[in-house]
Amino acid sequence: MKEKKRRPEGREKGNKPSNIPSKVRKMNPNSTCYVQILGTGMDTQDTSPSVLLFFDKKRFIFNAGEGLQRFCTEHKIKLSKVDYIFLSRVCSETAGGLSGLMLTLAGMGEDAVRVNMWGPPPGIDYLLDAMRTFVRSDAMVNNDRFGNSLDPDGRALADSKKSIGPIKIFEDGLVTISAIILQASVDNEPKDSKEAGSGVSHSANGESCTVVKPGDLSVIYVCELSDIQGKFYPEKARALGLKPGPIFQALQAGNSVKSDDSDIMVHPSDVMDPPVPGPIVLFVDCPTASHLQCLLAMNFLNQYYTDFSGNQSDTAKTVDCVIHLSPSSVTNIPDYKTWMKRFRCAQHIMAGYERKNVGIPVLKASARIAVRLNYLCPRFFPTPRFWSLHNEDNSSLSSDSSAEVPQATILAENLLKFYLRPRANLGLDWSCVPDTTSPAEIIAELLTEIPEITDAAQQVQQLWDRSVEANGDIKSSGKDNSIIRYQKSNEVGLPSCLKNISRDDMEIVLLGTGSAQPSKYRNVSSIYINLFSRGGLLFDCGEGTLGQLKRRFGIEGADNVVKSLRCIWISHIHADHHSGLARILSFRHNLLKGIPHERLLVVGPTRIGRFLGLYEQLEELDMQFLDCLQTTGASWDAFERSVNPNMNQLLSNLNKVLQDAGLKRLASFPVEHCPKAFGVALTAAERISSVGKIIPGWKVVYSGDTRPCAELMEASRGATVLIHEATFEDGMLEEAVAKKHSTTKEAIEMGEGAGVYRIILTHFSQRYPKIPVVEDAQMHNNTACIAFDLMSINMADLPLLPHLLPYLKLLFRNEAMPVDDDAMPVDSE
Repeated sequence: MKEKKRRPEGREKGNKPSNIPSKVRKMNPNSTCYVQILGTGMDTQDTSPSVLLFFDKKRFIFNAGEGLQRFCTEHKIKLSKVDYIFLSRVCSETAGGLSGLMLTLAGMGEDAVRVNMWGPPPGIDYLLDAMRTFVRSDAMVNNDRFGNSLDPDGRALADSKKSIGPIKIFEDGLVTISAIILQASVDNEPKDSKEAGSGVSHSANGESCTVVKPGDLSVIYVCELSDIQGKFYPEKARALGLKPGPIFQALQAGNSVKSDDSDIMVHPSDVMDPPVPGPIVLFVDCPTASHLQCLLAMNFLNQYYTDFSGNQSDTAKTVDCVIHLSPSSVTNIPDYKTWMKRFRCAQHIMAGYERKNVGIPVLKASARIAVRLNYLCPRFFPTPRFWSLHNEDNSSLSSDSSAEVPQATILAENLLKFYLRPRANLGLDWSCVPDTTSPAEIIAELLTEIPEITDAAQQVQQLWDRSVEANGDIKSSGKDNSIIRYQKSNEVGLPSCLKNISRDDMEIVLLGTGSAQPSKYRNVSSIYINLFSRGGLLFDCGEGTLGQLKRRFGIEGADNVVKSLRCIWISHIHADHHSGLARILSFRHNLLKGIPHERLLVVGPTRIGRFLGLYEQLEELDMQFLDCLQTTGASWDAFERSVNPNMNQLLSNLNKVLQDAGLKRLASFPVEHCPKAFGVALTAAERISSVGKIIPGWKVVYSGDTRPCAELMEASRGATVLIHEATFEDGMLEEAVAKKHSTTKEAIEMGEGAGVYRIILTHFSQRYPKIPVVEDAQMHNNTACIAFDLMSINMADLPLLPHLLPYLKLLFRNEAMPVDDDAMPVDSE
């Protein structure tokens, strides 16, 4: 029986490293080769797109931002065949998907591999040091650093216009890859060096230096494919007195040989056509106008330029394709466009943050489900922020005649290819670019597939529009008797905390509802507690959380959400619960530059704090860390009894944050999963009714990952909402116990045993790609519902939540079967 593929967890005590080989493959110099845009982040502008350099038996990826793994899963791009990863910058924008990718590649059973990775120093070292706090050693990449742009203290030469390179970092018989490091000029930086993250200091020998963050360095990669050998003419060789055999081979290898019949030397050019120069592609990441000054001043690329008369020197090399990872805020600068023209023969592909791509979903499978769910129940599934700009003219290619881009310039599209080999196919290939499907087309498909869904959507609307009949039934006005009629006789009465609650009080937004690793339909764990004008909190922050916020709230709306975050709480060290944290923190820091603000509180296990402390060497995170152990109920009780509560400064800060947001307490409690795993209970402050009556605050409990345990039961008593993991279906209890997770039945029993008003089931195994297996008998008390990505549950709508389940089953009636075990990794986190 074939071994099941297993995705490893984060580092834990007792894990023994295994020797996973690095890939070594021999290449045919005449292999098919192309570059392809992997458009993750192009629609949400939250992460850098990746680019694949493809050969028949070798793969290179440039940048590994958040969502790369999910993107490649949907588009059937086999990351298991990736040999090398190159980072154009070392930061969360370009490397946010790296930890998840490493864990997945290391968990592929007999096929497990470690890829080789390059990036500028010392950032690459800082990144990997930070990831070692939660990625076990046998899952780490084989990393290499290049250049010597910074001294050990992170200081760079004050003359930042001196770029570093070119540095040859990879060479085989197929391709040579060189790196040129760009450092931002500090001429136009803010004077406040603390805010700008840079300043002037002096090295040990007294030389003036500029302090920079390693993430401020960027790289231009130059990829030169090997020349194709010219045709060999055996008849010419024979005419010069040469005999077939080793001498022929020596000539074809580029060596001169002596004739067998006469005293003359025979050179390869005597018997062969000239070699065909190999194609050249450049990857340019110029993230800011300050980096542009360095780019314009460098002379390392002179050998690739064509003068404005169209002539090249005898030693010049022709660049076939330039892929610009630079954002449109830089590429629209006239000096940048003028620089582009120096590659007169090149095809330019603008792959940075281009306005045209906003609103055209890259993850089409999840976007399709979001549209279908919105049709069924717009209250719980608000209109997706896709396609919103589809009909606008969003081209960022300026029409300003004084700064026109080269004629051969296009905006990148998802999965666009540029062929480099065979030479006859050199150029653009649009055949893999997905067709754009509108929401109207998705709905038309749905109505054809499930005609009854029209009546179902009307019935769902009536849950809000109609009053409940006196006998307690929610009656169906449709003709389809397959819709289950739920009785309210067993329902728990409306909690006093929900009476007359306003719609701007609180909303639970499920950003990620899958376990272990992202899938086509479900992202990994993250929950946004939306307090509207009072800000919000995040419970867990898996990879892609920022992208999910942008899909839910739109580009600008998500920016406002991130800026107004009050706190981020992390349950445990497994990567699927926190690997999006650095991206959120770094993004928030950049949004708030120049605006007075407080550092964001992050509450989590000890090793999360260790990770963030190491990562801050790489990027500004603008946060303060509080250990979960300092936020337990006992810690809060001691804090409230204290004569001087300010002695615990961080807990005092959290208390103030909570009070300002209308909250009473955020209490962590231990659960049964990995070491130092926690759940959390969030309680709102009391409010006063219009007649002066005191109304208790609601209470939301999140289980994190856990087996049923006494601590969770106690914390959940009387809760308004319990968000509980339900990784496995009931028939997989043995696996749930082994992995320290819960089944659906156990989650519901936990909530009902604690007297919880509503239970939201989440963290489903990715073996259930669209809807998990839930038995009707388990739902007899009308307390529970299953979560979907981007589902938004307003507290005012909680009474109607369980009644949605039969309609969801109708929507997915053809798609409720689990995926075959061999097709998915075994859930291990």
